[in-house]
Amino acid sequence: MPTSRRVLVVGSGGREHAIAWKLTQDGAEVLVAPGNAGTAAIAENVPVAATDIAGLLEVARRRNVDLTVVGPEAPLVAGIVDEFTAAGLRIFGPTKRAAQLEGSKSYCKQILHRGDVPTAMFREFRSAARAREYLEAREDVPVVVKADGLAAGKGVFVCGDRATALAAVQSIADDPALAAAAGTILVEERLDGVEVSVLAITDGRTIVTLPPLQDHKAAYDGDDGPNTGGMGAYSPTPFVDDALLAEIEARILVPTVHAMRRAKTPFQGVLYAGLMLTAQGPKVLEFNARFGDPECEPLLMRLDSSLLELLDATVDRQLESCPPPRWRDAAAVSVVMASEGYPGPVSKGQPIRGLDAAATLPDVQVFHAATRLADGVVVADGGRVLAVTALGSSLARAKLQAYTAVRAIRWAGAWCRKDIADKGLNRERDLLVSEVAAEEPTAS
Repeated sequence: MPTSRRVLVVGSGGREHAIAWKLTQDGAEVLVAPGNAGTAAIAENVPVAATDIAGLLEVARRRNVDLTVVGPEAPLVAGIVDEFTAAGLRIFGPTKRAAQLEGSKSYCKQILHRGDVPTAMFREFRSAARAREYLEAREDVPVVVKADGLAAGKGVFVCGDRATALAAVQSIADDPALAAAAGTILVEERLDGVEVSVLAITDGRTIVTLPPLQDHKAAYDGDDGPNTGGMGAYSPTPFVDDALLAEIEARILVPTVHAMRRAKTPFQGVLYAGLMLTAQGPKVLEFNARFGDPECEPLLMRLDSSLLELLDATVDRQLESCPPPRWRDAAAVSVVMASEGYPGPVSKGQPIRGLDAAATLPDVQVFHAATRLADGVVVADGGRVLAVTALGSSLARAKLQAYTAVRAIRWAGAWCRKDIADKGLNRERDLLVSEVAAEEPTAS
């Protein structure tokens, strides 16, 4: 199987920095469009926006790019894979139609229904007025209100009662940032349980399931505050053992890939399942059509084999013959450092101090999510600025190392959640207590 020598990574976040970092380790020459201050240190940044498909095509042709890897969802939903494929260029990711699995929550529900994949019951409405009428007429129970389209992780509202749900509908209707996503509004039953993420790479026929993770969507400690694009993640999560992972693969991932094929929309790329582990078993909350961010960062820190080999095999529809990925016998924790005001409006341009000190710590990588260079100085350039990621021989050690690196980094207004991976640590303690109790002799 030929190996790509020159790879173009599309995007500018922490996910793209992590992908570029891993591909350089795999021996590829990497271009990143548009990239950030972190990718500039390990690869070549190209000043073309991730949504400028024509510009990206020109770069791929002019620079003789062997493989393009798309990070964010917007260019996938816009059809970048279709355009590159039509031009005879190799690209990793789903087609425009297949990317609707993420681009439209309504379409995702249709696919789940066709594949008999467990998910929440729902109703969809073409206007905010119809959604309000439905909520006012039904029993006052917890629900989840969702804008149908892409909303950068901010179009989902978990509501404990009718009043909160009505306010969520109004927020979706009134927020200009959600206007493009709000053509349809979904109201779902609220699922109770533990939320986890399971990602898989598929070429449309073969599925390679990756280790399970748990992310942290809420802005503040204790899962309080508004939803964000993600404030941290860790892998593996003790909430998913080998038996449960096999069940998720058999009941959710495989049927979804088959349903996409039957719909004549075969899926190639990263299939990201956001799941709730309920008393009735795992159920799908959402699907994404790409690596999560910040889930990508701890995953790639743990990947001991070649990412490039997996991506090449997927694009060439030869994933079945690719050796299975190898994973470090370690845990990884990624903590997002954000700007003051996030997930609302933030100011930009604050110089970031301590990056060199953090880089000296063993088993630590600081992935840049929203940074740029200003007169040779790295400055904050958005809401989620850095994904500070560390490996450890245990989850507790990985968390300690990640937060040790976080404490070395400073800029005006910087903040982060302090409890990333705590749910996993509590679960480990509970499992240990159960094991000890099971081993204790019973009184005769």
